[in-house]
Amino acid sequence: MPASAPVPAALTLQRRRALRRLGAAAWVATVPALAPARAVMTIRMSHVVAEDTPKGLAARRFQALVQARSAGRMEVAVYPGAQLYGDHDEMQALQLGAVEILAPSLSKFGRIGFPEFELFDLPYLFSNAASVRRVTQGPLGQRLLQRLQRQRLVGLGFLDNGFKHMSGNRPLLQPEHFAGMRMRVQASSVIAAQMRALGARPVTLAFSETRRALAMGVVDGTENPVSNFWTQRMHEVQSDLSLTQHGYLGYALVANQRFWQSLAQEDRSLLRQALDEALVFGNQIADTQNDKALAGLRETSATRILVPDAEQGARMRKAVQPVYDGLARRIGEHWLRDARAAANGG
Repeated sequence: MPASAPVPAALTLQRRRALRRLGAAAWVATVPALAPARAVMTIRMSHVVAEDTPKGLAARRFQALVQARSAGRMEVAVYPGAQLYGDHDEMQALQLGAVEILAPSLSKFGRIGFPEFELFDLPYLFSNAASVRRVTQGPLGQRLLQRLQRQRLVGLGFLDNGFKHMSGNRPLLQPEHFAGMRMRVQASSVIAAQMRALGARPVTLAFSETRRALAMGVVDGTENPVSNFWTQRMHEVQSDLSLTQHGYLGYALVANQRFWQSLAQEDRSLLRQALDEALVFGNQIADTQNDKALAGLRETSATRILVPDAEQGARMRKAVQPVYDGLARRIGEHWLRDARAAANGG
């Protein structure tokens, strides 16, 4: 081809690509070999509530602490709102290694062979957060966590979500108000017995299904801390919230045993410290989140907020006393005795 002849466009493009390849090869030859990329350890953590609840916020704090302190070498992938697993299958998923860490409600341990955890479901056992902490942060709480090893689980700590209240489409302030009510409950024999003692019919449903069931009239009411009631928008389908403060809702942070034992001691210590700090954070904000939710409810005026008087509260306490006798027969009187003593500071 004569020197003055134009170069076809296709040939020009080929030359440019060849030059780029040669240039890249020459540059690589002048620098030392790069080290292989370091693998990132991903730790899956699943829970069933919203992100702006105490549990959701504690999970996010744990995630951030692990990311920062491991310099990105470990990451916690958080799946809130039953995105990954729900009430019915999350415990099995943990035992099978489909997730590494869970924060299930304490009620869920009863159905996998630990009925003594249902102590936390007893109505009116705890008077305030301090009485709860005397159990969860004391010798009794440690005994309970250690028992989880029998099911290849590692108990790592407890997390508050506060006290539960009754909601429905009518006031629920004394036993007579519960007659004929279909009340959604967790899978807990203690909570079911509590509802029956009050004259209601317990209906076991997953938390993620509760709002829809309330909206469709499948159930008439439920019990929840105010933060769950607010974040799940239950106020849109329930006309009354009765501040009974009759029960406690908390969680246990648990890990798959095989995963936990496979960690290097350094990594285990890092995760343990980050988790301890996240639990302290979550417990500190539990009351704050419930107070914020209650303020939000008052502003909407969508739900009537009712408070039982002293006589109504006394009648509720008397009505549910048989629940204690039933649990004592199943797990032994000594568990109730120890729980009462710890809760009361004895």
